[in-house]
Amino acid sequence: MNYQQIYPTAPLRKYVRYFWILEDDSLDFSQKTFKIMSDGLPGLIFQESKKAFHDKDNQELPQLFLYGQTTRYTEHRAIKSFRNIGVYFEPTALKSIFGVDANELTNQHISIDELVNTNITDQLSDTTSSNQRIELLSSFLIHLAEQRSTENEKVNFATAQLQKGVSLPKIQSELNLSERSLERYFKQHIGISPNLYTRINRFQLALENIRQTQFDKLTDIAYQCNYYDQSHFIREFKEFSGTSPKRFLRQANEQVANFPEWKI
Repeated sequence: MNYQQIYPTAPLRKYVRYFWILEDDSLDFSQKTFKIMSDGLPGLIFQESKKAFHDKDNQELPQLFLYGQTTRYTEHRAIKSFRNIGVYFEPTALKSIFGVDANELTNQHISIDELVNTNITDQLSDTTSSNQRIELLSSFLIHLAEQRSTENEKVNFATAQLQKGVSLPKIQSELNLSERSLERYFKQHIGISPNLYTRINRFQLALENIRQTQFDKLTDIAYQCNYYDQSHFIREFKEFSGTSPKRFLRQANEQVANFPEWKI
């Protein structure tokens, strides 16, 4: 498989973390299973080959689809050769760009054609250049953001502070918000509660340590990432990834972050 990562132009940087391209056009292609792990980010995927990917229930995925927060692991299967282009958004992009309450898409996906009156899917299909496709997607997203941008500075501040490890009570105090008010903002703009967002970020921190093998034993990661103990860490790791840390190291071929091919 071939993988590329492309960073957005300046107008998109507050909405898009990066674009990615993943392709496998090998002549001896065999079916592949990919795990979808919780990462705190929504996204968008375009499939050059229609019907190349199916979800865990063996349903075909739309050619161009938007997905929300993933609070539990799931799987996609590639049944034929493919070239996919993806967008990793910032946490609040569903509300900011598409104008939808983010909790409506938590653990869900939707075809762009059902959400927006656009011919962007046809435009992407009519070119074979990945760079041109990213330019088309960029223009499409900038246009939507200019029309619909509904930024919430309180949520942006809270997510930035949580990623720095600041506690929720301190954030609530600084924003002069009750726990219930902050939770309502989070579900509307991010799709999940602040507590769950914090747990997913902690899982991602632990996962990054595992990727870089920066540990002697799992207990080191558990305490470094503020889990109660090793069993608590492993339990949450399985919840968000569908596997144990040791099996992840043995079986995951992770070219796209949080979307590893699973080696049987």
